[in-house]
Amino acid sequence: MKYCLCLDKTVKLWKISEKTKRAEGFNLRDDNGVIRSTNSITNLRIPVIKPMELMVEATPKRVFSNAHTYHINSISLNSDQETFLSADDLRINLWHTEVTNQSFNIVDIKPPNMEDLTEVITGAEFHPRECNLFVYSSSRGIIRLCDMRQSALCDRHCKVFEEPEDPTTRSFFSEIISSISDIKFSHSGRYMLTRDFLNLKVWDLQMDNRPVETYPIHEYLRTKLCALYENDCIFDKFECCWSPRDNHLLTGSYHNLFKITSRVTRKDAIFESSREQAIRPRQLLKAKKVMPSARRNRRDEINPDSLEFSKKILHCAYHPTDNIIAIATAHNLFTYVAKDSSSS
Repeated sequence: MKYCLCLDKTVKLWKISEKTKRAEGFNLRDDNGVIRSTNSITNLRIPVIKPMELMVEATPKRVFSNAHTYHINSISLNSDQETFLSADDLRINLWHTEVTNQSFNIVDIKPPNMEDLTEVITGAEFHPRECNLFVYSSSRGIIRLCDMRQSALCDRHCKVFEEPEDPTTRSFFSEIISSISDIKFSHSGRYMLTRDFLNLKVWDLQMDNRPVETYPIHEYLRTKLCALYENDCIFDKFECCWSPRDNHLLTGSYHNLFKITSRVTRKDAIFESSREQAIRPRQLLKAKKVMPSARRNRRDEINPDSLEFSKKILHCAYHPTDNIIAIATAHNLFTYVAKDSSSS
């Protein structure tokens, strides 16, 4: 199993392996790997394989660098399993997994004069089945679908997904909160999931004028945008993801809260990741409610005024086949398994 990870302006390919057996009984070194003196060897031993506790190892295999001027915000492996893309604020590059010293620039939105820059790239993703298609999102809330078969430089998109803005609700913060922080294709390849500051949106590839589904994440923060702007929280980049069957959506929020939304019932559940769970693992999570009328003696109710914005869940992931999620807080990584594994 191999994974691509990015760090600032560099992409690294890692090999993840699981070991359940080890070799013992070497002649020139002991079981701890220490070299033995040849004078201490009195007989010849035949090494044997013995079982051991599961151990996961991560080994760096390749480093892809010197292709980005700005920090990389997303990487995506192609369905052909041979190429991947990396995106920063102004460019998207195409790489081959076997070639580390060369990449191809497929999107470049840098204007001749940087004063004319009106948007930046916030994310990019390959289609899960069509290896020639990819999308990228922008800080203006626009999604562009590109086909690499049209030209080497995909400066002309084949479809644009954009929701018309309601002029009655426009404010100073409208452009900031409409910036897309993450974009993910569904496993079927028919839909796209995007996350902006306040909402999750599901887009159909066949309909580009508006999303087919919109799910508010923390609407109670709309009245606090001024304070969030002053402490820079309004620029936080929240991730989102699909469940294995594409019927549930996952994303994070503040106060170490995360929300799971059902696309079938349109109902959602809010949970909190806390240090108590690290002390008492395998306990059943209880849903929380965020409401202005929250009572202090109710542990399942949270008042929006008491939210801690320094505690936030920006990163989350669903297992590709099982109903398991990973949630990252500032200092901890939690994994959760659904009690009913058939409801992924």
